Amino acid sequence: MPRLKTKIHELRRQLNMKQEKLAKLIGVRRETIGYLENEKYNPSLKLVMDIARTFGKSVEEIFQFVNENIN
Repeated sequence: MPRLKTKIHELRRQLNMKQEKLAKLIGVRRETIGYLENEKYNPSLKLVMDIARTFGKSVEEIFQFVNENIN
């Protein structure tokens, strides 16, 4: 089953941005950012687009589905 991988943590670190600041910019709780970064939450399309817009990136540059091979 594919899982959603994100580059949110990496992008935040490049900008020296805390989870709280990103959460405030996109209108969610800090915990939501943590869940996204730890791949424990599948965001809505609106949230994905808000995050991409905040970082000035395309959705595909931040979010990617990765297939996990179970052998």
